[in-house]
Amino acid sequence: MLHRLVPPLLAACLLLAPLRAAEKKSPAPVPITAPAPVAANLGPDDTIYYVCLLTKGANAGQGSPEERRKTQIEENAYISRLAREGKLLVAGPFADNYEWKGIYIFKCASLEEAKAMAVLDPEVLAGRLKFEVHPWITEKGSIRDSEFRAAR
Repeated sequence: MLHRLVPPLLAACLLLAPLRAAEKKSPAPVPITAPAPVAANLGPDDTIYYVCLLTKGANAGQGSPEERRKTQIEENAYISRLAREGKLLVAGPFADNYEWKGIYIFKCASLEEAKAMAVLDPEVLAGRLKFEVHPWITEKGSIRDSEFRAAR
């Protein structure tokens, strides 16, 4: 049943989650190297992004209020930097108090690169969040990505 909830939740997040840092100029296009089974499913109007689902980590809720504030500030700066670099298209928390804490949608060359960015999130490094990353196929221009025209 959980697999049925992911697409509508993801669509809602894409529509509702504002980018934390606005991109002023278009970044250079990122060459996409999709895993073979994923690449086989790409149509000419499709592209691939990497969806990172953030969930509660082993240290969720731990640390002093000052430590948690500091880590949150560091995470916000990290998110802003990735957005400025054109590697993070969407970032935001879920509004309910569930195991799922938030999502990122990365624009990068590979699943390995997406995982490398996720593991460097300060909240992940602190163990308060953990993550999983999945390749996601969508129509070019279906989300705010200055490289592609607006979706039809």
